[in-house]
Amino acid sequence: MQRTFAWPGPLADMDPPQRNLTLALGASLLLHAIVLSIHFKLPQALGNATEHALDVILVNSKSARKPADAQAKAQAHLDGGGNTADDRRARTPLPVTKSVREGDNLIETQRRVAEMEAQQQLLMRAHSEKTVAAADKRNEAAAPSVSGRDLAANAMTIARIEGEINRNIEEYNKRPRKAFIGARTAEYRFAQYVEDWRQKIERIGNLNYPESARGRLYGSLVITVVIRSDGELERVEVNRPSGHRVLDDAARRIVQLGAPYASFPPDIRRDTDIIEITRTWSFTSADRLQAN
Repeated sequence: MQRTFAWPGPLADMDPPQRNLTLALGASLLLHAIVLSIHFKLPQALGNATEHALDVILVNSKSARKPADAQAKAQAHLDGGGNTADDRRARTPLPVTKSVREGDNLIETQRRVAEMEAQQQLLMRAHSEKTVAAADKRNEAAAPSVSGRDLAANAMTIARIEGEINRNIEEYNKRPRKAFIGARTAEYRFAQYVEDWRQKIERIGNLNYPESARGRLYGSLVITVVIRSDGELERVEVNRPSGHRVLDDAARRIVQLGAPYASFPPDIRRDTDIIEITRTWSFTSADRLQAN
C-alpha cells in the first residue's frame, strides 16, 4: 500500500505549483536570515594602523633601474650619480665645471668677529692700565709724576676705542640674517623654496631664450641670486662667466624678469632676512636653459 505525505492545512489547499513556489520563498528567506546574522570585524592590527611621516629629497636626474639598496626616498629612481664609490649625494649629469670658491662672506664675518674680540681685549687692558695708573697716583711719593696732558690724552684714546668697539658691535647686530644655499647642500626647510625658484627660472629662461644664441652658442656659468624676505631681488652676480657675454647678460636678464619671487614662508622668515642662492646654469645645445 502506497503512503502519501499530508501537508499542513494552508499548504494542503494549494495547487502543487503554488505550493512549490511558497516553499522556495520560505527557504530563500531562511537562508538570507542566516547570512545577515553573521558579523564581520576588522583585524586588531588593521584597526590600530597609524600614519607615519615620509621624508623625501628632491633630485634633478633619474635612472631607469631601481637601486637595490636605496639610501633615501626621492621623486624618481636614481641608481648612482657619478664615477666614484664614495658616499655622496647624486649630482647633475652635466659636464664637470671648474670649482668655485664660495663662503667668502662667512670668512669675512668670522674675521670681523675676531677683530672685535681683539678690540674688546684691548679695551680691557686699557681699563686695567687705567686702574693701575690710579693706584700709582695714590703712591705719588714712590712713583714719578704724570702730567695732566698725558692723562687727558689717555682718557681720550680709551673713549675713542670704546666708542669704535660699541659702533662695530651695533653694526654687526644690525646686519641682516643671511642663509647661503650652495650647490651641495640645502637645509630641509629651504629645499622646497629653492626648488620652486629653480622651476620658475627655467620656465622664464626657456620662454626668453636669447635669439642670438639659438643654434650657435652654448655653455655653463655660476650665478648667485640674492633674495630678500619679501621676495624682492636685491642683486644678481655672475661668479664664473660662461665665456660668452650674450649668455651671461641673458642670465642676468632672466633673473630680473622673474622678480619679484615668492615671500619667505614663516619657518624661514623667523630667522632669515636674506637668501643667497648659488647655482650652475647651463645653456644647452638644444636651446634650453637648465638651472641646477
